[in-house]
Amino acid sequence: MSNPENLGYTEEHEWVDLGDAGTATVGITVYAAEALGDVVFVQLPEVGEKLAAGETCGEIESTKSVSDLYAPVNGEVVAVNEAVVADPGVVNSDPFGEGWLFKVAVDGDTDLLDADAYNALTKED
Repeated sequence: MSNPENLGYTEEHEWVDLGDAGTATVGITVYAAEALGDVVFVQLPEVGEKLAAGETCGEIESTKSVSDLYAPVNGEVVAVNEAVVADPGVVNSDPFGEGWLFKVAVDGDTDLLDADAYNALTKED
């Protein structure tokens, strides 16, 4: 699965959809999901929590390891995907769709990679 061109990306392997004016939907990339292996637990930030770009805001646990989630943008969490909390495997099966993690009301500018830059980072074509 290739990385969608319409999304922004972070060096920590999160994707960001800025499609809704002022609101960013956040998830992890296929690269991250494959590196993690089978996801068995997801801890997400709480609705109302203030996030600072680059800071830890949750974690994802797989059968292989535990990885931190990083806030890709500054802002306030406005929604979390409870379906992913209930069934973390969705992160593996549909990382760019039903496997989204949380939504943030963006505060300020964003500093994201485009798909080409992210592909270069992960050496994918």
